[in-house]
Amino acid sequence: MHSHAMHQDDPRAWFAAMTHRRGRGRGPRGFGGPGGPGFGRHGRRRPRGDVRAAILLLLDEEPRNGYTVMQEIEDRSEGAWRPSPGSVYPVLQQLEDEGLVSPEESGERRVIALTDAGRKYVEENRERLGAPWEAAAAGLSEDMVELRNLIWQVGSAVHQLVTTGDEDQQRRAREVLANTRRDLYRILAGDEPGSK
Repeated sequence: MHSHAMHQDDPRAWFAAMTHRRGRGRGPRGFGGPGGPGFGRHGRRRPRGDVRAAILLLLDEEPRNGYTVMQEIEDRSEGAWRPSPGSVYPVLQQLEDEGLVSPEESGERRVIALTDAGRKYVEENRERLGAPWEAAAAGLSEDMVELRNLIWQVGSAVHQLVTTGDEDQQRRAREVLANTRRDLYRILAGDEPGSK
């Protein structure tokens, strides 16, 4: 199985990947959760979610590939948990070895589906499997959610400037972002933004 590759030789592709969220229209990925910074309240790192349980529950809904499993976990946890390919694909392989899932063709895509044994396992253990993405999302404070949403919105605006803005607009955007970065570091240092 192959993880989703991001082409970094084209800055527009990079910005598009940062600002695209499947089906939700949200902004940059990777703010918080395993696979991203992953810090909860007071800067403490949150524990990783139960990848195995999440995969089984999602595949019980419909067949998916590894990439859509990762996207769905991130969406359902409100961005609090984004498992990496290195944590998802080995679990998919383990579940296949156990006979709980199997690959199948869906149009031009190769997806993973629960076997009969897998569906039986989920049904018998549904209460124990719980809703792992909800547990991950619970670690986000309202302030963190608001900050994350602002980051997504800024990323979306930058993406539009990169893809449709002219040279002058892009130059002015660079100045705004450079000043914003300096102000953020001033906040971290305890200084007032905009002070000399």
